[in-house]
Amino acid sequence: MTVAAVLLAVALLTAAGPSTVRVRAGLSPTRRPAPRRVVAGSDVLALAAGLEVFALCLTAGMPVSGAAAATARNAPPQLAGILRRGADLLALGAEPDIAWSVRDSPEGGALDPATIAVLRLARRSGASGAALATGLGELAAQCRGEAEHAARAAAERAGVLIAGPLGLCFLPAFVCLGIVPVVAGLAGDVLRSGLL
Repeated sequence: MTVAAVLLAVALLTAAGPSTVRVRAGLSPTRRPAPRRVVAGSDVLALAAGLEVFALCLTAGMPVSGAAAATARNAPPQLAGILRRGADLLALGAEPDIAWSVRDSPEGGALDPATIAVLRLARRSGASGAALATGLGELAAQCRGEAEHAARAAAERAGVLIAGPLGLCFLPAFVCLGIVPVVAGLAGDVLRSGLL
């Protein structure tokens, strides 16, 4: 018995894996798919971080076009496209109303509400001289608050969804192991005492 176990262990350790067998057979080895990269445009926290970087660049004294170009390098895709376009147009001497007026995303599709708010803040700042950095910081805080609210709602939803299967499993067990023996014991005592 032990000889068979040792031989089996040796065979498992020295055996070729599936990819080696495929290569020896002349087939192409199976390739694992590349890990999927999370699209940062759908991440509200990445958007908030991008807005804070933009605000910090402006607070540090960078011109709007330079701050937008610096932020676009690591911003979520939708925000990065808007910032790159705005920075390029501002560097060429365009008016802020023209530089920050985009109807659709450069990647295609409609803009999300936070990006529209960034465009509105940038246009308002260019026209009225309002501090863009303050508005961007407030918008970043609002995005973080929305992300926190969404996370809380998802956690509460998960708690409700978990309660159903737990109730279906534990309630019958509680009845069978907790209540039925007590009722059976009381019924036996009542029947033996002659009350019925």
